[in-house]
Amino acid sequence: MSVVLATYNIKGGVGKTSAAVNLSYLAAGAGAPTLLWDLDPQGAATYLFRVRPKVRGGARKLVGLQSEVEGLIKGTDHPGLDLLPADFSYRHMDLALDGFKKPTRRLHRVLEPLEDEYEFIFLDCPPSISLVSESVFEAADALLVPIVPATLSARTFAQLEAVVGRGPQVLAFFSMVDGRKRLHRAVMEELRAARANVLDAAIPTSTDVERMGLERDVVAAFAPRASPATAAYAELWAEITARLHRGGV
Repeated sequence: MSVVLATYNIKGGVGKTSAAVNLSYLAAGAGAPTLLWDLDPQGAATYLFRVRPKVRGGARKLVGLQSEVEGLIKGTDHPGLDLLPADFSYRHMDLALDGFKKPTRRLHRVLEPLEDEYEFIFLDCPPSISLVSESVFEAADALLVPIVPATLSARTFAQLEAVVGRGPQVLAFFSMVDGRKRLHRAVMEELRAARANVLDAAIPTSTDVERMGLERDVVAAFAPRASPATAAYAELWAEITARLHRGGV
């Protein structure tokens, strides 16, 4: 049975795709068969893995279970890590889902045939509150939520938890952190003290993370082990897996 992890935030530009790509790489590197489904029509994760952003039949056939999902999966350059690519038709996925009875169950049903093939399935989600989001909440065992340490972070996180309700486990982590900034340090300290589901590991602002788009690869593949970003993603994945085990996922 797969563990489904979704990188999600209401806001864009907070490091969702970077987290999805690097964490799925680490999961596969530890020996767990892993799939990343790029649900964002912009296809950033698909681009980073050097795969064409095209799904035969598009979103409607995929969520309508008219496409065999196994035949749409692509390999990546990394052993044990596969990709279900993005497609520009995903921009209409809300409309596609809305045409079905129990629409929020459709993503879960798409993934059902893969449950025995992969230990981890990552969902890289578009930034929105939508029918797609509600479907992700149904399908995911946990949401991995990157938060930029700014003044409104606590409010944004509270809004997100209200939307999720009694859905999947929510694990938040700080992203794009500049430890030299007093505000970043203060926000991180305050939110961690207030919420037990905010993790200790944090992803720094880093040129290595920015270089992912140029290198079209995960940080660990082109940055030295001494890279702060490489170490931070490893620490984050270790903490996530510990929390999942503690929560019985």
